[in-house]
Amino acid sequence: MPVSSAETGSDRLAGLLAEHRELEAELADPAVHADAARARRLGRRYAALAPVVETVRALDAARDDLGAAREFAAEDASFAREAEQLEATVTDLTARLTELLLPKDPDDDKDVILEIKAGEGGAESALFAGDLLRMYLRYAERRGWSTEVLDAVDAELGGYKDVAVAIKSRTDEGIFARLKFEAGVHRVQRVPVTESQGRIHTSAAGVLVLPEAEEVDVTVDPNDLRIDVFRSSGPGGQSVNTTDSAVRITHLPTGIVVSSQNEKSQLQNRESALRVLRSRLLAAAREEAAATASDQRRSQVRTVDRSERVRTYNFPENRISDHRVGFKAHNLDAVLDGDLDPVLDALTAAHTTELLAAGS
Repeated sequence: MPVSSAETGSDRLAGLLAEHRELEAELADPAVHADAARARRLGRRYAALAPVVETVRALDAARDDLGAAREFAAEDASFAREAEQLEATVTDLTARLTELLLPKDPDDDKDVILEIKAGEGGAESALFAGDLLRMYLRYAERRGWSTEVLDAVDAELGGYKDVAVAIKSRTDEGIFARLKFEAGVHRVQRVPVTESQGRIHTSAAGVLVLPEAEEVDVTVDPNDLRIDVFRSSGPGGQSVNTTDSAVRITHLPTGIVVSSQNEKSQLQNRESALRVLRSRLLAAAREEAAATASDQRRSQVRTVDRSERVRTYNFPENRISDHRVGFKAHNLDAVLDGDLDPVLDALTAAHTTELLAAGS
């Protein structure tokens, strides 16, 4: 006998409520906090489940009040109006709970490593990559997140050929859920500073958003790594270090290559490169698993594919356009200063709508 979607949803809700109780008990155990990484992981999951628990409690209370109001309405007409209001509340809370029970990306509650790579457009693309980095750093500052530049390859005329930054939450807020739709090709239209005729040029930069992997997520066998060291260099290849402190790591089984030269210490650069490597390996494993999953899951992976042009920044018209959801706004200057919430809200809402439609 097939299981109905209602039964499946009910079972999932019961499982989430039970998990919340178990996490609450674990977090109350002082021994758990001796392992900071584990405590942080449990705390994030507990925080992620809190909206579900709060909504269930509010819905149960509203249903109880509605039952009482209907009983009293038979004797006192004034309760009829209260019953109508409670019916609306129950409807709203039910819709809210339905959204909260939608399938979640397992990485939504993770911190992220965000990489920006200059693309077509030469020097102008590198300058645009610098603009994007500043935009994300400003947005992180607005949200109260901490940032750490893991690696940066400067361009000769300014900006970056390649830059990687770790973005971490100071609370239990999941950052990947907020930033994952930023992945893709970002296009800029403006008059470059090197353009003497005043012509508008189009260039692009690629953004990659990776959930930061912890050591428990990905096991890296040291025997699978080739580690090379070299001297850090600045714009135009100019050496900025007199020691071989920069590190390049090649993961032999996959061919993934990462490097770091931002720190003066070879050990620090090695750890930064390993952080990026672990996150890339986790992302690759997720994509491989998704390739055998449902069409819905595969479409989500395509949404965050770097090869897809996702957004255009038009400077002459002060306009930002997100091509996936048809979002447009004439406040490009504010967006580049970190006011990203409106476009991110639009992307999140569209994603939720797609999931609801697939579920129905």
